[in-house]
Amino acid sequence: MRLGIDLGGTKIEIIALDQATGGALLRERVATPQGDYEGTVRAIADLVRMAEDRTGRRGTVGIGIPGTISPATGLIKNANSVCLIGHALDKDIAAAIDRPVRLANDANCFALSEATDGAAAGAGVVFGAILGTGCGGGIVVDGRPLVGPNAIAGEWGHTPLPWPNDAERPGPDCYCGLQGCLETYLSGTGLAADYRRQTGRDLKSPDVVAAAEAGEPEAEQVLQRYEDRLARALASMMNILDPDVIVLGGGLSSLQRLYVSIPKLWGRHVFSDTVVTPLVPPKHGDSSGVRGAAWLWPDVKMNGDA
Repeated sequence: MRLGIDLGGTKIEIIALDQATGGALLRERVATPQGDYEGTVRAIADLVRMAEDRTGRRGTVGIGIPGTISPATGLIKNANSVCLIGHALDKDIAAAIDRPVRLANDANCFALSEATDGAAAGAGVVFGAILGTGCGGGIVVDGRPLVGPNAIAGEWGHTPLPWPNDAERPGPDCYCGLQGCLETYLSGTGLAADYRRQTGRDLKSPDVVAAAEAGEPEAEQVLQRYEDRLARALASMMNILDPDVIVLGGGLSSLQRLYVSIPKLWGRHVFSDTVVTPLVPPKHGDSSGVRGAAWLWPDVKMNGDA
């Protein structure tokens, strides 16, 4: 059995996958202890014990986190759940459940899930673009997440918006300390901020989409700008990586118009005479992150597994 855990800012989710079929045996969520590192470790250990008690099986444990392990220190860095930063999370959880664990960035877990048995199954190089509360990315090559020596491979959200026009310079402030990062434009928060700048009104991103669908001209203009920016951003990624498949994730991946409009827009920015790269929605939806965490142990069979 493979156990996958998605450690989020508001919830911790666990899934148990059958070793042979990949089918889900169990899936549960609990609230994340806010600002409480020790409480977070305990909550994860309790979920593992609960899953094994209920299934009667022992499993490998993979965990997707909103950050990554620093290769220099072995401690968590770049986590928007700041209570994790500076801790040896993998070692602390391993001690709590008495077995090794594997940790990966949650965007890498998303991409791994879709590359393993999702919308990009069988593809050699997969880019997963997360368009949610934040904006991130993960890269999978031949079935394995690409991490890099600095553990930042795929950190697409903290690259600048490519080919900006005058109105887009220098760009909104990003929490990372820079300006004009893709995070500030392509996240759900960024979409809502663009609407606020245009109209002076506060709407969350799903409400902006609903307003556009209802015929509001300002909301439609915001979505068209969003599509143009997303097309430029993905074109820049293609010019570097040239992936076999691009899978969108996060809340905005459910916006079906993106899969029609973006391929029509990105061609003028891709350095090629043709663009055949498919842009696809996730097969596993919001389950991709937790499923990908389980797939961090692709070929290991635990003693006592069935």
